[in-house]
Amino acid sequence: MVRRIEILGLGAGDLEQLPVGVYKKLLKANSLFLRTKEHPVVSELEKEGLRYTSFDSIYEKHDQFEEVYEEIVETLLQKAESETIVYAVPGHPLVAERAVQLLLEDGPTRDIEISIGGGQSFIDALFTSLKIDPIEGFQLLDGTSLNAAQLQIDQHMIVSQVYDQFVASNVKLTLMEKLPDDYQVYIVTAAGSSQEIIEKVSLFELDRNVSINNLTSVYIPPVKEEQILLKNFSKLREIIAELRSPTGCPWDREQTHESLKKYLIEETYEVIDAINHEDIDHLIEELGDVLLQVMLHAQIGEDDGYFSIDDIIEGLSAKMIRRHPHVFGNGQADNAEEVVRNWQEIKKQEKGEVPSSLLEGVSMALPNLLRAYELQKKAAKVGFDWQEITPALEKVKEELEEFVNELDGTDEGMARAKGEFGDLLFAFVNVARFLKIHPEEALFETNEKFTRRFRFVEEKVKDSGRTFEEHTLEQLDQYWDEAKLLGL
Repeated sequence: MVRRIEILGLGAGDLEQLPVGVYKKLLKANSLFLRTKEHPVVSELEKEGLRYTSFDSIYEKHDQFEEVYEEIVETLLQKAESETIVYAVPGHPLVAERAVQLLLEDGPTRDIEISIGGGQSFIDALFTSLKIDPIEGFQLLDGTSLNAAQLQIDQHMIVSQVYDQFVASNVKLTLMEKLPDDYQVYIVTAAGSSQEIIEKVSLFELDRNVSINNLTSVYIPPVKEEQILLKNFSKLREIIAELRSPTGCPWDREQTHESLKKYLIEETYEVIDAINHEDIDHLIEELGDVLLQVMLHAQIGEDDGYFSIDDIIEGLSAKMIRRHPHVFGNGQADNAEEVVRNWQEIKKQEKGEVPSSLLEGVSMALPNLLRAYELQKKAAKVGFDWQEITPALEKVKEELEEFVNELDGTDEGMARAKGEFGDLLFAFVNVARFLKIHPEEALFETNEKFTRRFRFVEEKVKDSGRTFEEHTLEQLDQYWDEAKLLGL
């Protein structure tokens, strides 16, 4: 016995649009199943004696559409094990029909043949009704699983499967991540049929329309306004390319990887400053400045023919997947410490060859306080470390004593004192590491504190009408103590 499911499309609207072959198969089918009976063709065929089973009740049973599709598919496959059945869906079977795709995947694994019949797609009717040409760029998106990252707002966008107000609300909120609240969109219901309705509304009104049903789609015209397009990554890339072009900015054209190094360092510290001050607006701006540096380096690479931003994104995405097997694979990591251990092990495997030193990978370009911290961390991983903080503190005292002993006023003594001073700093970094204090952050906070208090002292000196030179150190210290009392 042939085990088979034939899938037919009910078209986009009226019975007049239905191909004759599909019409005959629907009426002759011994076992006909409909994804939904809420379609103009069904009500008209009922008058001609159409007999069917619909899956409308399944939608009410589940909270997730994927669960609905899975139950529909399982029901159809079970029925097909004993007889040939017909499954009919709105529009064309291969357009915006998740259950059909699941049948095509699962049918052969259960030795059930899946065939696709005709049916006019709602897309054709939409293009005609809206009078748009898809060659200008067009996206067809699923309203039940819409994601802002999918949106190409410079193209025609059609969001299908906007069944009800709940889906419409989710679609509205997703679109608002890229578009203004008052952006004009079109609600299109039963396109191409005698019941066609096209309404132009502001985006914020999208879920207030009572005519939304299972034949509704939303059309979003391409964005032409420059200000709205500024949210697009492709627009940023276009801007940077223009700045580096022969007709662009002379400064940007002159930059090289070497010349931009200092700006990347500066902008990174600006980001840290914004974080420390919990200034979100400033953080957004400074992260943009860091991204600018990345984009400039990428554009230089593209101009030179070596790499582009696509290569950077590809490499980063691949690395994130490789190094997070507990998320994207079958790995296990129950806490942050395990994640770090796994990361380091995977990183070691990726490098392949055994490094000549365990200290390899600590960049010479790091600020030396931070470099000392990283060197100590590397050495500690193989046990070259004290087991408790007491010896680390004793080492600080020892280095301080050695430093003081070299301060004998001679040139030779000062040369040795310089070395001892470095040893003292290195020992202090070790103490910070034991206490989980990041030395760079700690020193940054102290610098900020000194800046605040010294500016207070400057204000007090200015208010006194005298110069710094006219103040004694004791008087300046009093201003400093006053700043401390004020919590500066």
